[in-house]
Amino acid sequence: MNKFPDNFLFGTATAALQIEGGDTNNNWYRWSEQGMIENKEHCITACDHWNRIEEDTELNAALNVQTYRLGLEWSRIEPEEGKFDKEAILKYRYEIELLLEKNIHPLVTLWHFSHPLWFEDDGNWTNPKSIERYLSYTTYVINELGDIVTDWITFNEPNVFLTFAYFEGKWPPGKKGEIGMYLTCASHIIEAHVKAYKIIHEIVKEKSNKPALVGVAHHLRIFDPYNNGLLTKLGIYLIEKLFHNIFIEGTTEGKFLFPVKNKSGIKQGKYVDFFGINYYSRDFIKGKFDPKNMFCEILLNEKCETNDLNWEIYAEGIGRLCKRFYEKYQLPIYITENGTCDAKDNFRQKYIKDHLSELLKQINNGVDIQRFYYWCLMDNFEWTEGYAPRFGLYEVNFENQARKLRASGEYYKQVCTTKTL
Repeated sequence: MNKFPDNFLFGTATAALQIEGGDTNNNWYRWSEQGMIENKEHCITACDHWNRIEEDTELNAALNVQTYRLGLEWSRIEPEEGKFDKEAILKYRYEIELLLEKNIHPLVTLWHFSHPLWFEDDGNWTNPKSIERYLSYTTYVINELGDIVTDWITFNEPNVFLTFAYFEGKWPPGKKGEIGMYLTCASHIIEAHVKAYKIIHEIVKEKSNKPALVGVAHHLRIFDPYNNGLLTKLGIYLIEKLFHNIFIEGTTEGKFLFPVKNKSGIKQGKYVDFFGINYYSRDFIKGKFDPKNMFCEILLNEKCETNDLNWEIYAEGIGRLCKRFYEKYQLPIYITENGTCDAKDNFRQKYIKDHLSELLKQINNGVDIQRFYYWCLMDNFEWTEGYAPRFGLYEVNFENQARKLRASGEYYKQVCTTKTL
């Protein structure tokens, strides 16, 4: 059977920092100013979405998507600690109302790698105050939007952010090998999510008289063994624990896996309503006695198809992850991101079809997968890689900001319209 269930939702995803442009009050603006982006590029313009909300809403509507995952920029909403910008939140409200007019259901992300400079300059997520600061921001946003938005993502890929920010030093604040900071941030983010889960549910119920749906968008990879050595087994165990499990079990169940500390006595329970998966690729793990790199070496499959960033294209992985985590948690699964960078649009259509085929297999086997968000609606600012990686269904000319639907976008439109492969 090649048809998705009638209630399955197809959508697209974006992040505020990556498309909006125009904001100078966030950690990525400063990182760009310091010349830390490939080719000395800058996030200040991005896709100029902040000035093109109507146009970009029409791009989604033209694809016949049923849902759209959009992000909010904390630095716009709370430019100074405790001081909120009414004009900014009303602009996000306007965008969401446009989506609803088009019968596009919003899934809103509260934090996606970017935050205000005042937050960055006071220790970022290493500071215990980060928890209450995030909860204050969250409370304000849900009070302002909870009457029209029921579906929320508290955090996007905290494992990726902390790896690049505190292990590899490629992202702001640019720390290297700081395992202590990594674990401290993880503890604070887990606690912030658990507390935000309750806040969001309470306010949405009060504002809309509807139940909220709250989750985390987890970046999950397939880690397969390069060989059968004991060091390789240790490497896989450690990378699974430090990159995946401390975040998954922390935010899903309130479990603080050693060595992450439960500093506030969070009780175990259920803290998500869906299980969000961002999936892109697979790595092969080879054991290596190197404590600073989780006792492993990460290798590329030697005989594989790759995308423009040299990531392996491995469609089976998305099915493996859905099966694994549905069996573990019995929660509805949302594919909160899946896509590929393909500037020439040579293989994106096949990529989409192959990954959706794997999802359909799992659905037909009883796995409750309910949504798919293609990353990305349009080409955008791809963090330290700048503008070279092209993930968009829509091609963007960054000189004049013209958008053009790619052939793979036409294919995805057919899928969204018919829910059939």
